[in-house]
Amino acid sequence: MTVAPLRKGDFAMDQQVEIPADAAVAVQVVQPSLLRRLLPASIKLPSGRASFDALWPPFMGILGFLALWALLAPLVKTSLGTLPGPGDVWDAFKGLMVEFSAARASAAEAVAAGSTYTGPPTFIDQIFTSLQTVAMGFTLATLVAVPLGLVAGMSKRINAAINPLVQILKPISPLAWLPIVTMVVSASITGENPTLPKSFVISAVVVMLCSLWPTLINTAIGTASIDKDLLNVGRVLKLGWMARLTKLVLPSALPYIFTGMRLSLGTGWMVLIAAEMLAQNPGLGKFVWDEFQNGSEKSLARIMVAVVVIGLIGFALDRI
Repeated sequence: MTVAPLRKGDFAMDQQVEIPADAAVAVQVVQPSLLRRLLPASIKLPSGRASFDALWPPFMGILGFLALWALLAPLVKTSLGTLPGPGDVWDAFKGLMVEFSAARASAAEAVAAGSTYTGPPTFIDQIFTSLQTVAMGFTLATLVAVPLGLVAGMSKRINAAINPLVQILKPISPLAWLPIVTMVVSASITGENPTLPKSFVISAVVVMLCSLWPTLINTAIGTASIDKDLLNVGRVLKLGWMARLTKLVLPSALPYIFTGMRLSLGTGWMVLIAAEMLAQNPGLGKFVWDEFQNGSEKSLARIMVAVVVIGLIGFALDRI
């Protein structure tokens, strides 16, 4: 059997191969959505099915809670009448927004007339006051807890020295701290027009005393759990204490520090409401207390508006 060699000239390179009609495949070009084109390629959007599976359980849970609330609220009797339902709470919220708009208009008129608005703070103003107070207390707690936690995590002796104090002071209620803090702050701030109101300082200090412990404990644990090989490398390189802290310890402990800060922020927000009630700091806690003392027909619905807002803000702070 003889084999015929193949030559390049036996093939026509300019001929086009036609696909049979029965083998043709229709190809549909899918254009990406506008959101996908705007987002970077590294961000993967979930599919529609995955989004639906993730959203419908909480949506149905909230819907079921609102339906149960609406059904059972008329059956619950209080000293101010029946328990407000979701519709009553929504109407109370709209009334608070109307009061806020009226107060803003009055403030604008007072500024235009060259005077100062001296009306009572609105519900929105009290929300911002509470946020400022918890931010101040959280900042003070972080400034105290992070350095102390780093030092405790790097030294077993210091950790053993402060551990009993932490375990004793951590469970103390803000209601127990409040009288002590009030007397100390009142004796320290004696001017007639202080830069920060006494009630604001008292509430912020109470928030600090009750919220610094999660950050301190997590920072100490994160610092103490650093890989020993990293510390050995630092010793070989003869790094100083500050160099070890900034180049080895702090980067490794950051996840623990941020976890502790998130827990401290949630704790501070819970503590704040009780502190504002007793310190009379014009925030959400004082709003709830004033409405309770007022005892009008709308007070209970307005209190429940504040409760819902407190919960939503706490949920948002926990997601930071």
